Amino acid sequence: MTDSPYPIGTPGRPWGVGEVAAWRSRQTVQRSYETEVLGVIETLRSRFGVSEYGRLDYAPDSYPLFAIRSRDWRDELPCVLVTGGVHGYETSGVHGALQFVERHAADYAGRANLIVAPCVSPWGYERIHRWNPDALDPNRSFRDDSPAPESAALMRLVAPLRERVLVHIDLHETTDTDESEFRPALAARDGKAYEPGEIPDGFYLVDDSEHPQPAFQRAIIAAVAKVTHIAPADAKGEIIGSPVVAPGVIEYALKPLGLCAGITGAPYKTTTEVYPDSPRATPGQCNAAQAAAVCAAIDFALAHPVGTSAGR
Repeated sequence: MTDSPYPIGTPGRPWGVGEVAAWRSRQTVQRSYETEVLGVIETLRSRFGVSEYGRLDYAPDSYPLFAIRSRDWRDELPCVLVTGGVHGYETSGVHGALQFVERHAADYAGRANLIVAPCVSPWGYERIHRWNPDALDPNRSFRDDSPAPESAALMRLVAPLRERVLVHIDLHETTDTDESEFRPALAARDGKAYEPGEIPDGFYLVDDSEHPQPAFQRAIIAAVAKVTHIAPADAKGEIIGSPVVAPGVIEYALKPLGLCAGITGAPYKTTTEVYPDSPRATPGQCNAAQAAAVCAAIDFALAHPVGTSAGR
């Protein structure tokens, strides 16, 4: 951590086109979407439906966007939406979604229709960054006339199913670079002062403050606690500046904030947050925690029909 100003822009003045271009020029490819993500998706084609739902053209690069679906799709079954890699740098969001498909998705055949978008932001995945090349955060851009093509493409994919989704789980990470890079960059971009925060050590969830489902969140926390540790509240009783409403659970207004988990009318929705920088967690545990969260979310939603007391 440092009190030095962010290396791009003028303190107190929001970025313009020049600053965005300067920031973009600093981003370099560090891993391969084609090899690490598309290669895995290809191995799933024999068991699942795979479809291209959009393409991101960021010259000189072009990124196809893929969704994985249940092959035995039945219109009378409830729909489950799993999204990962909305922030491309959050590795286990991507690979946890793929691990769920590889190891667990078949368990729900005939019980639910699954649709999984494992890497919503491939440009950010390759550069290990939170934003897209226009310095926009896709996870604040899920709204009508979205300025982020990553968000707009996913919303088009989901639109026909929006009111049929029973559960939507969006897989994320909170990392040390949130404080060392991403929040300082955000403050600089917006011409605001950077105020340091605290990174929680462990897994936590973000519920929808407008439609909370505490029993659903507790079930996911209980399942994940068998895989990795749950983040405690800080000295203020908060996690990332929000009050802890139950162990490992905070709440955001998902839809007003333009967050991915708010894009459907699903009665059960949550955002996971894994902490991969913990000395108590391995990459394998992080992926497994994401997959366990997905399974627990689906299991709870299928066991507790909407409107029952168990969902409240």
